[in-house]
Amino acid sequence: MVLGEKFGSFLGVNLGFGFGVALGVHVAGNISGAHMNAAVTFTNCALGRLPWKKFPVYVLGQFVGSFLAAASIYGIFYAAIMDFTGGHLTATGPVATANIFATYLPDYMTLWQGFLDEVFVTGMLQLCLFAITDKRNNPALPGTQALVIGILVVIIGVSLGMNTGYAINPSRDLPPRFFTFIAGWGTEVFRWHHLRGLRWLHHPTGAPDIGESRGV
Repeated sequence: MVLGEKFGSFLGVNLGFGFGVALGVHVAGNISGAHMNAAVTFTNCALGRLPWKKFPVYVLGQFVGSFLAAASIYGIFYAAIMDFTGGHLTATGPVATANIFATYLPDYMTLWQGFLDEVFVTGMLQLCLFAITDKRNNPALPGTQALVIGILVVIIGVSLGMNTGYAINPSRDLPPRFFTFIAGWGTEVFRWHHLRGLRWLHHPTGAPDIGESRGV
């Protein structure tokens, strides 16, 4: 999708994202509860489901893992990125590639529309996560939680992800954004579309935290 319709589709990106989350839950579910989302971790700490002393440790692990994942993707697809961009790395324009790694507002969205969109979408994520895992509700069957959570992410992406790219997770947006800054995209990755001087950075980082609380 990012490198043109020839190389992917909106559905394909969402399927990859969702089932990647499912595999992450399989890998870390019985170790840490599969905390891959700083907003989810924050909400669980705020509700007393997780001690606050674990919050910085979990978030640090999430950020380091996300940064290394971005570096890995950059290395694997370096030749394709350079061929598509001609070596000119940008966050906007016809050959923009920064959105491979982080989320950026489209032209038709205002800053506040993007913020409210992220709050709503992340709230839906947290609401459904609690429904899937709450034994007092009607939780997913044992052994199926990872798959159901992956399907949830796909559904959110396909139905609600078009506007902002559904960051829904500071840990999956902020570290890769810093990686692109270091790797050659420059300070453009911290600005809103068309470089109007308004900062988009706090939306995929702050809005998910508010959204998770709303989802509770």
